[in-house]
Amino acid sequence: MRLSKKVVYQLYPKSFKDTTGNGMGDLRGIIEKLDYLAGLGIDLIWLNPFYPSPQHDNGYDISDYCAIDPAFGTMADFEELVAEADKRGIGLMLDMVLNHVSTEHEWFKKALAGDPKYQAYFYLRPAKADGSLPTNWESKFGGPAWERFGDSDLYYLHLYDVTQADLNWHNPKVRQELHQVVNFWRQKGVKGFRFDVLNVIGKSEELVDSQAPGSSQEKSLYTDTPIVHTWIRELNQATFGQDQEIVTVGEMSSTTIENGISYTNPKDQELSMIFSFHHLKVDYENGEKWSNPAFDFLELKRILDEWQTGMSDGQGWNALFFNNHDQPRSNSRFGDVLNYPYQTQTLLATVTHLLRGTPYIYQGEEIGMTNPGYQELAQYNDVETHNNYQIMREKGYSHEKAMTIIQAKSRDNSRTPMQWDGTAHAGFTKATPWLEVAANYPTINVEKELAEGKIYAYYQELIRLRKDYDVISDGTYSGLFLDHPSIMGFVREYEGQQLLVLGHFYDGNVEIELPQAFRGRTATKLIGNGPVQYAEGLTLGPYEAVAFLFEAE
Repeated sequence: MRLSKKVVYQLYPKSFKDTTGNGMGDLRGIIEKLDYLAGLGIDLIWLNPFYPSPQHDNGYDISDYCAIDPAFGTMADFEELVAEADKRGIGLMLDMVLNHVSTEHEWFKKALAGDPKYQAYFYLRPAKADGSLPTNWESKFGGPAWERFGDSDLYYLHLYDVTQADLNWHNPKVRQELHQVVNFWRQKGVKGFRFDVLNVIGKSEELVDSQAPGSSQEKSLYTDTPIVHTWIRELNQATFGQDQEIVTVGEMSSTTIENGISYTNPKDQELSMIFSFHHLKVDYENGEKWSNPAFDFLELKRILDEWQTGMSDGQGWNALFFNNHDQPRSNSRFGDVLNYPYQTQTLLATVTHLLRGTPYIYQGEEIGMTNPGYQELAQYNDVETHNNYQIMREKGYSHEKAMTIIQAKSRDNSRTPMQWDGTAHAGFTKATPWLEVAANYPTINVEKELAEGKIYAYYQELIRLRKDYDVISDGTYSGLFLDHPSIMGFVREYEGQQLLVLGHFYDGNVEIELPQAFRGRTATKLIGNGPVQYAEGLTLGPYEAVAFLFEAE
């Protein structure tokens, strides 16, 4: 099956299903639920990290790349998972965190012990002449990006948590080690790789101060540098590029369309597709994540249109998503989950699955899971959340204001345990879960959804349509209604067939006139979450979405 027909389901192992009673999800829990996932019609399961880790950043601080953390199970469990998924026509996509390792990793420990070979695996720098840190860079998790290297006079770079030491990709031995990691999992039968923060691996060998700590100028010093493309091509040729069936996706924070094309145009032999995040910053006040304004709908449309058009023109390929483990639930963010839960979720799904690219489903969105709305800071586990609570308080925010922002923006919003049924802890575990289940689990859970809901079935239909209609999987894209205050519209076209997609992102009804090109023609309603039928003038209800198919004339 070609890439454009595939659909990926992202699964957060820690929060999916606990079979051991330790309050954390595990590999056997995934095996137990494979039939549920196969029922959706998905092709790949992306698993967040399950490697040995001190869990300072929920597994993205890896201490051993080629093993299974005992909390998740054994290598035998993983091999069984690969085999059982394969029986159902599902491949596994693993998370590769190759920018940094845990400070508990053997490489870092050997470096600390004085081994020069392993010291060259990291960015170790002395303080400046005045005793200040090697550069003024900020960590993406808050605070300086440098930490003292043991009891030496050196400091090590950590763009993320202090326990995540950045690897020096300029060292060919580091790159060879990482190639071996990818090939280890290929040999286990893995069919895909998601590369974490891959576009920041290209720091310069000579690190310099930024003009403004934390600014976009600072990010440009280590993001999307030309050598990243060189190293990804090398990685491709040494590993996954040897198997044309393997699907790859790079997480590319703050990237550009130009770079996105280079990362994903098949002729460049880098990656299958990328995640870009600009469309998920439309509810950031002045670019600040830790804020809580209403989302800017026109900006959301502008960004999606710009990326769809640009990547299409350059033969690049997008990963399509509104949800992942680092983002709040999109239905709590871009809709009304209290009054229109079905309409909101299926509107967002319609847009995601009918744009040009490969759609990703994040666990729980197919049943309409929402942000949990925790009331106490102690209920949050995420290191970024706690760091930024302190930063907000230091800025003078009240506890109440800081908590309101955290309720909207914390990464834990999407990490709450999967809601399987209406029993204690939503059937996720018989123990105390590592993170509290959202309080609405008695009304939003898999058992109830499969018995009487409509969201899961809508996702099944979207996935089926992608496989049945080339206009969805392979059609061109053109935007419509880009200036309309409440309607998102676009057209996909393939061999004369046209698919007109419309979505109303607000409450109330809205009337629109279809463009002249679609008037007086015969149309088939391919899918929709409301009653609207084809007419030259349409009235869309609250959060209503619809797709009409026009055959070649």
